[in-house]
Amino acid sequence: MTTPKVILVKPEDIPDIWIDVKPLLEEALAHSVGELHTTDILRMLLNEKEFLWIGIDNDELQSVLIAEPIKYPRKQILRIVIWTVSKDSEFNKWIPYLYVIEDLGRTLNCTHLEAWARKGLVRKLKWDHEYSVISKPIKPKQQRKRRRRSKQNG
Repeated sequence: MTTPKVILVKPEDIPDIWIDVKPLLEEALAHSVGELHTTDILRMLLNEKEFLWIGIDNDELQSVLIAEPIKYPRKQILRIVIWTVSKDSEFNKWIPYLYVIEDLGRTLNCTHLEAWARKGLVRKLKWDHEYSVISKPIKPKQQRKRRRRSKQNG
């Protein structure tokens, strides 16, 4: 058994994996209200307006996450626009890897993660519920390491 990996895909590599990513995105978009189409997402990814992470386990694509930085007048956030997993995977397996997305958010000077999410994901993430948007602070790296060490010791 391999260790799952979450990889931030470079824009120039997206065309090479799009054939595998697109079906997972289409499944997720089937639950939306028509805001986006896969061609919109591809265009934004290639224009570096959004970021693509893939989750690989046992040499198979099992998770796809699309996020975009949003600049509000008083803070910047990293919004998770789509997060989907293959039928053979579970969200719970991928939730611990959110620190990878937080790291990019921190690099972009974001103070929070925000997500467009269905109720099931809201329950799984246990983030603060704000007016139909879920939110999770991105903590400084030192706090994250301390918390992880305390969990390992406890």
